[in-house]
Amino acid sequence: MNTIRDILQQTESAKVIANHIDYADYVALDLSVTNTDLAGESLTAAKDYEHYIQRYLDNHQAQIAFGGYNETRNLYQRSAVFKNENTDERNIHIGLDLWINEAAPIYAALEGKIHSFQNNEALGDYGPTIILEHEIEGCKFHTLYGHLSLESLKDKKVGQPIAKGEQIAELGLPPVNGDYAPHLHFQIIIDMENKKGDYPGVCSSKTLAFYLQNCPDPNLLLKIK
Repeated sequence: MNTIRDILQQTESAKVIANHIDYADYVALDLSVTNTDLAGESLTAAKDYEHYIQRYLDNHQAQIAFGGYNETRNLYQRSAVFKNENTDERNIHIGLDLWINEAAPIYAALEGKIHSFQNNEALGDYGPTIILEHEIEGCKFHTLYGHLSLESLKDKKVGQPIAKGEQIAELGLPPVNGDYAPHLHFQIIIDMENKKGDYPGVCSSKTLAFYLQNCPDPNLLLKIK
């Protein structure tokens, strides 16, 4: 029997943002703690990241920057969502980010139905979020779309059928999107653990093994080269 990873690898590639932009116009972006280029940058607010990412896109003659799966980052330190006195610091990103400094439509990666949705309003959180449920070859899994616009949640219904490639949302802007530079957080989740409208997109080193198993690399499906 095929595993979820087998199924994702065998599935036709999917675009989830601005499908008029070719993958040739994407560039990989490293926001990890090991990227020495970030050391000289003042990146404390959404506007700082917008400027940094736009320079990065311009320097690489690209339109979308992508990356971040299993990447340890410093950018979550401003938010109590990821660290407080009662929890381990969560700073390892387990989705894939697609950064674009403009309004952009968001599309369903696969055929499915709406599992849940909500506005995760805390600073540094997802903001408006939609989660879809899919089933292929008897295997159920989910895709999460975070940092959307508020309008994206209007007229949505749990169980609503969704076609592959159907526009389901618009990209959100700060501060509504959790106060980040505009980007889509896209994540694959096998077991939702009874959560609705939200699921961790960042984990601690202690829980990393579990989340890497439960949240496969989204690029298995997107297939960005």
